[in-house]
Amino acid sequence: MKRYFSTVIITFFIFNCINAQGLLGKKEQVFTRQDSLRGSITKERMWWDVKYYHLDVKVNPSDSTVIGTNAMKYLVLKEYNIMQIDLQHPMEIYKVVQDGVALKYKREGNVFFIELTAPQKIGSTKELTVFFGGKPKVAVNPPWDGGITWKKDSSGNPFIASSCQGLGASVWWPNKDHMYDEVESMLISVNVPKGLMDVSNGRLQSVKEMKDGTKTYNWFVSNPINNYGVNINIGDYVTFSEKYKGEKGDLDCTYYVLRPNMAKAKKQFQDVPRMLKAFEHWFGPYPFYEDSYKLVEAPYLGMEHQSSVTYGNGFQNGYLGRDLSGTGWGLKFDYIIIHESGHEWFANNVTYKDIADMWIHESFTDYSESLFLEYYYGKEAGYTYVRGIRKNIANDKPIIGKYDVNNEGSSDMYYKGANMLHTLRQIVNNDAKWRTILRGLNSTFYHQTVTTKQIEEYLSQNVGIDLNTFFNQYLRDTRIPTLEYFFKDNQLGYRWTNCVSGFNMPLKVTLNGDEELLKPEIEWKSTRSKTENPKLEIDKNFYVAGFNITE
Repeated sequence: MKRYFSTVIITFFIFNCINAQGLLGKKEQVFTRQDSLRGSITKERMWWDVKYYHLDVKVNPSDSTVIGTNAMKYLVLKEYNIMQIDLQHPMEIYKVVQDGVALKYKREGNVFFIELTAPQKIGSTKELTVFFGGKPKVAVNPPWDGGITWKKDSSGNPFIASSCQGLGASVWWPNKDHMYDEVESMLISVNVPKGLMDVSNGRLQSVKEMKDGTKTYNWFVSNPINNYGVNINIGDYVTFSEKYKGEKGDLDCTYYVLRPNMAKAKKQFQDVPRMLKAFEHWFGPYPFYEDSYKLVEAPYLGMEHQSSVTYGNGFQNGYLGRDLSGTGWGLKFDYIIIHESGHEWFANNVTYKDIADMWIHESFTDYSESLFLEYYYGKEAGYTYVRGIRKNIANDKPIIGKYDVNNEGSSDMYYKGANMLHTLRQIVNNDAKWRTILRGLNSTFYHQTVTTKQIEEYLSQNVGIDLNTFFNQYLRDTRIPTLEYFFKDNQLGYRWTNCVSGFNMPLKVTLNGDEELLKPEIEWKSTRSKTENPKLEIDKNFYVAGFNITE
C-alpha cells in the first residue's frame, strides 16, 4: 500500500508541476469588450451610487414576456452625464425618463449608455425611470445556466422562476449590473395572471387586484441586496409559517410550495429551524431579520436569493438524494436547505465585489455543511464529511478567476475551498477562537461587498499568522502541497514541495505515537526521533499529501 501511494504522489507531483507551468497546451480564454463592460467598474458606472429601485413588472406566461419599469434613485459622486445601464439581448429598453424628459441612449451589446441632460451635481440625489420589455433568455440548465424558467405544475398551472448568478440580473431587468454597488432598499412589484402568486424578496407589503383579474404583489426589501439575489417565483402556491426565536428575537419564517406538496414540505422543512440554530451559533445572527426568511419551491434545484431562498430538491435529504461526501453524513440533511440558506451569511451578507472572488461565497458555504453536521452530530461527523468531499476536487485551474471581465474561477471553490478552510481551522487549533473568527467575518463585513484581499487580511490578523502563501497555494495554484520526508540515523528530515514559493504552513503530525507540530519550509529541516523505527502520520484533516522518500 505504501509503495502504491508513493507512486501516485510522484505521478501527481509531475502532472501538477507541468500543469502549473502551463505546458499542457490549454488555450487562454479570450475576453471581449462586452466582458469588460459587464465585469468592470467603468467610468459610466463609478460616478453614481444606486440607492433605491422600484422594479415594477408584468409577467406574461402566455408568451413568455416580461414588461415593466425600473425607477431608480442614485447619489451623484462625480459630475458626469453618461450612465451605463445593463440589459441583455433580446430584452429592450423602450424609453428612459428623468425629470419628465425622455433621454437619448445608445446600445452596445448588452449595455445602454444613457445621455443625461439635467445637471448631475455632486452630493445630489437624482431619479430616473427605465421602460423595458421583451422575452428574456430562457434558462437552459438553471441555476448554472440561468435566465427565466417557464414550466407548468402537475395541474397545468404556470410555474415560473428567475435564476441568474454569473449571467447577471440584467438578463431580465435593467439595472447597474455589477456586484460592487448593492442597492440599499428595493420595492418589487410583480403582476401575475389570476390564480397565481408571486413570491419575491423581503416582506409582502400589499396585494392589489387589477380590473383585468390579475394581481400585483408588492414586496419591499429593507436591506442592501445584490442584483442576482432579486427574484420572482410564480405559481399556484400554498403557504405556512412559523417564528424562530433567534439571537435577535423572533424571526418570521414563511414557506411557499405548490399546492400538492404541503404535507411533504411541512415535514422536510423542519431542517430550517435546525439550520438557523446551527448557523447563528457559528456565524452570528441571521443577517436579514427585518426582511424575514422565506423558503420557496422553484422549478429548478435551488438558489440563494436573499430572504427568498429557492428550493427544488424533491423534499429529500442529500443532494437530489445523493451524498456528495460518500460518507453517509450527507444524507443527514437536505442539501439545498442547508447550503443555499448558508449563503444568507456568505453571499448575501458578505458579498464579493468581483465574481473572480466567488470563493468567498462558495467555499465558506460549502464548509458550512460540515459545521451543521458538527453542531448536531459531533466534531468527527463534520470532519468526516468535509474530508469526504475531497473526492470531488478537480485541481483543474485556480479558484480565483480573472478580474474585471465577469469571470469566475474553478468549481473547486466548493470542495477544495471547504477543505482549505477546514485546514485553516487545524492551524488555529482552538474551536472557540475559530468560531469567533467566523462570527467576526459576518459582523466586520456586515452587509458589505468585499475583495479577497480584505478576507485574507482579516483572517491573517485574527489567526495571528501571515497567511499570504497559504492563500496563494490554495486559491491561486492547482497543486496539492506535499510533505516530503525521510528518516536517517534517527533523524526526521522534512520539507514542503509541490508548492508555491515560500510556502511555510505549519502541519500537525503524529511522530512515533506523539502529536507534534512541524513547521516545514521549502528548504530541508530536521528533528531527532526518539525511537529506532520511527513512523510519521500526517493529520488527515490537513488537505496535503505526504511522500516518504526512504520507502
